Amino acid sequence: MSHKSIKWLPAVVVPAVIAVGVIAVPLQAGAAVDLPDKTAQQVLLMVSDSTVTAFSGTVEKTANLSLPAIDLGAEMSGQAGKQGASGSGDAASGALSSVLELLSGLHTARVYVDGSAADGSVTDGSTDGPAKVRVQIQDRMAERNIVSNGSDAWLYDSETDTAAHLAIPAGAAASMKDKMAALDAEAPADVSTPSQLADRFLSEIDPSTVVTVGTDGRVTGRTVYELVLTPKATDTLVESVSISVDSETGMPLQVSVRAAGQKDPAFQVGFSSVDYGAPSADLFDFTPPAGATVKELALPQTPANHAAPDVAAPDTARPEVPTEGLPVVTGTGWDAIVEIPAASVPPELGDNPLMSEVATKVDGGRLLSTSLVNVFLADDGRFFAGSVPVDQLQAAASAQ
Repeated sequence: MSHKSIKWLPAVVVPAVIAVGVIAVPLQAGAAVDLPDKTAQQVLLMVSDSTVTAFSGTVEKTANLSLPAIDLGAEMSGQAGKQGASGSGDAASGALSSVLELLSGLHTARVYVDGSAADGSVTDGSTDGPAKVRVQIQDRMAERNIVSNGSDAWLYDSETDTAAHLAIPAGAAASMKDKMAALDAEAPADVSTPSQLADRFLSEIDPSTVVTVGTDGRVTGRTVYELVLTPKATDTLVESVSISVDSETGMPLQVSVRAAGQKDPAFQVGFSSVDYGAPSADLFDFTPPAGATVKELALPQTPANHAAPDVAAPDTARPEVPTEGLPVVTGTGWDAIVEIPAASVPPELGDNPLMSEVATKVDGGRLLSTSLVNVFLADDGRFFAGSVPVDQLQAAASAQ
């Protein structure tokens, strides 16, 4: 992978340990599928040329990461209500419990997307994403709603009866990605659709990856081509990534990440039902229930002394971007390693009793091991993560 490809590692692989669940949506049984032959490049073009701008459906996620078996019931109970009210220790415990809950079992979400802008035009989704999105995450005893309609963005959790709201000024679409960061930080989990997840991988294909066409099949009743991405690296835990592409629309319907030596997918997300019709407009309007606690989020402000770059003066000195506390990435491919400095790791996380249950003592620190990703908490407080064997994480820690 190119230097750019490091961005998918913390965004996709590391959250498999930090904030994501996975889906097991097996190809539906039935008559064998025999689609017209296409090369990998032709299937990739189908994805890039897809004109789907509106759809709805049920997305299912399941995790099969070989995590230690622990009882999260008591730990999860009441933790959400404690966060922010009983100190950072309770908040860290609740956050870690939520992460482990998402990494276990089956999770379901209803997704509604409409790419039509308010004036009736169609956005291309290349920069700002769809104009209207609603995701309803169905937990065991509650539901979370994430809604964005172009003028407002909401995150609501029925379990705690709390909502976060971000007002989006007119004309802010061009910088929407950055301005949504505050709301994203409030979200308890990654809610990527198969299409979004597929884009993470497909946008970073380069000579470190072998791309082939797999077996034709069906997902949610629709015929699909299968793209298979196989790392050339031999020292990565990732065996392959397969993407099921709708043979008629070019939209990815399922993404599976397989771990080396594991039969079932370790990370998989896909539709169990999909409808390409435009969702009802009222689905993108949201009003929090009476009595709900609402937190207003502010848009990031540009500092008053921050001037726009002067394109006419390329030699003008620019202020250095601070790097202290930012993650450091070693390597550029499937075997890359992310280091999080100790200063950026909350002390409550390493000291949390739940961490002691899921992490084992190893030389130089503790290890949270899964079939897809290893996370090494060094004795000095640094975090190292990657789809590599633990000895490589320990070596990276020792080399610093």
